[in-house]
Amino acid sequence: MRQESPAAPEHAQPLAPPEKGLRVGAAKADITPEDLTGLHPMPGAFSGVHDPLHLRALYLGDAGTEVALVSLDLIEAGDVTPLRERVQRELGIPADHVVVTATHTHNAPRIADVSPGALAHAGGPESSVYTETVYARIVAALRRARATARPARFGVGTGTADVNVNREVFRDGRWSLGHNPDGPSDKTVWVLKFEDLHGAPIAVLVNYAVHPTVVFGTSEVSGDLAGAACRHIEEVLHDAHPGSGAVALWTPGPLGDQAPRIDLGVPFGTDPDERRKARAYAAMEAQGLIVGAEALRVADGIETPTSDDIRLEARQRTVLCPAKSGRDVMETMRQDGSATVPLRLSLIRLGDVAITGVSGEVVTEIWRRLRDRSPLARTLLVSIANDRIGYLADDARFDRPVHSVNGCPVRRGYAQDAIVDGLLEMIAASSVTRLAQGTR
Repeated sequence: MRQESPAAPEHAQPLAPPEKGLRVGAAKADITPEDLTGLHPMPGAFSGVHDPLHLRALYLGDAGTEVALVSLDLIEAGDVTPLRERVQRELGIPADHVVVTATHTHNAPRIADVSPGALAHAGGPESSVYTETVYARIVAALRRARATARPARFGVGTGTADVNVNREVFRDGRWSLGHNPDGPSDKTVWVLKFEDLHGAPIAVLVNYAVHPTVVFGTSEVSGDLAGAACRHIEEVLHDAHPGSGAVALWTPGPLGDQAPRIDLGVPFGTDPDERRKARAYAAMEAQGLIVGAEALRVADGIETPTSDDIRLEARQRTVLCPAKSGRDVMETMRQDGSATVPLRLSLIRLGDVAITGVSGEVVTEIWRRLRDRSPLARTLLVSIANDRIGYLADDARFDRPVHSVNGCPVRRGYAQDAIVDGLLEMIAASSVTRLAQGTR
């Protein structure tokens, strides 16, 4: 059963639409918790902060549409419907034009409620308080991004980085997590570059498929390799363009079966010594540098032609899928007795670029099926978009008890088609809308 997102209510009062052409704004805010008590998403507690956590917000607008995309240095964001509705009420940006994702660093808290039927790390009362703090900072950041939006142009490009590796390994007669260099792995680094009409950078959006778990188990708060990559990009851009305030947003690609190639994280539950932790953080910085440097190299080669004919469009859909019951993944991830699981799909279309979003950790094979069937060659997939219901495995994987299957809340035969067919229908509908409206 599919449910289209409701239209914006009549009482929402957006600001006057921008003039013809694309307008872009970006903002960044610190979301490092002041009190770490009760915020570790796994058993145990945070012992301190190694590097700060941030949210990064991107605002896009044209003469008729406003869109917001937010990236959070968190392990996951659950059902963010209340946040999206708040953005609609306070800023007038339609709730179904708001996409929120998390980088999936495992050394950070989670926010928002667990959806019915989902397999996710539920937080306690401290998580609920922290959620409200993050929500307030997201709204404030989007307000700043919108207020500072200016006429802009954008371009897209791709590179590669050998920082991820398939992590589903068969050894000693069973499947486990590890390194499987022969398994499927998409090493594409997608880059969207946004700059003003004078060539000053506004934002760089990066999409890559890897679990940021290099320092998992150190018990310290960290953005892991995703945070390191964004820091590197922003430092280089700020050095080259002082005062630009350019922001780098990390969006997780099809990471459901992808580990970092160099993983020196500490086994969970152990007490790491300082030398081991130092090696883990060195590996984190190195791999973040590789992806960040590749993103900058790609960005340098992207042409950003100015065009008033680029149309911006966004839409969302919820598909209720049959829940797979009775399959726990770990002690802190238990599925309730719901008969269905809400699979949330999103689309931001910017000209011939489709940024698709899925509310779980999508595996490589589902992404490849979408990529091969999409009518748009420039189609990206963002995992953990507007929710995190669990892993989302392709149908063939159910023949072997791998981690992504055990952590998938949806019954076999539903998630793969719901994702691919649903997103393709949304892309096609956006194309029909564009043709029906004509060019400006």
